[in-house]
Parts: sequence; structure tokens; C-alpha cells
Amino acid sequence: MSVSNRIKTLVILLAGLCVHLTSASATDVSHLQITVGSVERVPQTLSISDIDAMPQVQFTTSTIWTDEPTTFSGVPLKSVLEAAGIDGKNVEMVALNDYSVSIPVTELEENAPIIATRMNGQTMSVRDKGPFWVVYPYDDEAKYQTETAYSRSIWQLNRLNIIE
Repeated sequence: MSVSNRIKTLVILLAGLCVHLTSASATDVSHLQITVGSVERVPQTLSISDIDAMPQVQFTTSTIWTDEPTTFSGVPLKSVLEAAGIDGKNVEMVALNDYSVSIPVTELEENAPIIATRMNGQTMSVRDKGPFWVVYPYDDEAKYQTETAYSRSIWQLNRLNIIE
């Protein structure tokens, strides 16, 4: 085999390997976690398995980020904080890219917002706003169709910081 043919073969093999690694890392979210913490407590980490073990909420809603109504399932943010035993006045939600937004704990409802782990029954890769996306049932009430609710709909969530 000539040198140029060897190079072509190597390039094809490397390209195939890159595609395999990219698709595997894009869909495998089992290693990603949410860290829940406050100044007073040691941070806890919750994996997707930990969140899946909690009572789930599911709803179908339109969003400004999807083309058609989408079914989301996950755990209410309020339930996650209660399960972690964390108290505070505000929750700062931080994404993988360090985007952050806060929500007063008093505004958390029993079933909204949720930390979604599934979109249309499938786990979400980081590329698809996952593995954790804070969403509201936007179609249910006008209060969920506001800039405030949209700004709190943080995707690629990886930290919850409890403030005060």
C-alpha cells in the first residue's frame, strides 16, 4: 500500500472514530450530575438516576425553543430541594456555560417548574439542552408565558446554589 493510500485509510479511520466518540458523548448523560448546595451545607450531587428515582411529573407544552408541543418529564424543582433538605430564600440555577438565574423559593410550586430529564420520552444530550432542563407547563397559564419564566427556563443545568 502506498503512503498516500495509508494516509487516506488513516484519515477515514480517524474520521469514523471521531464520529463514534462524538455521538457517544452527545447521548450518554449518565455521568452528568446536578450539584445542590448552600453556604451552610456540604454540596450534594444528584445523578440522572437519583432524579429518576424521585416521583415524576409529566406534561406536554409548547415552548419558544421547540417547533411543536413537546412532552417533558422530570421532578419538580421544589421536590429536589426538599429531598436535599435545603432551605433558603432563593435558588441560583447555573448552567454548564455558567449562565445563571435565580428564583425565589416562595415562587416554586408543587409541580412547576420541573427539572426535566426527558423530552418526548428520551434523555436529552448536552446538545439538546440536557441532560437537565428547567421547564414550566407554558401552555397552562399566562404567568408561565412571561420573560421571567422564560429566563428561568435554564438548560444544561448543573448547579443549584441556595442563597440566604
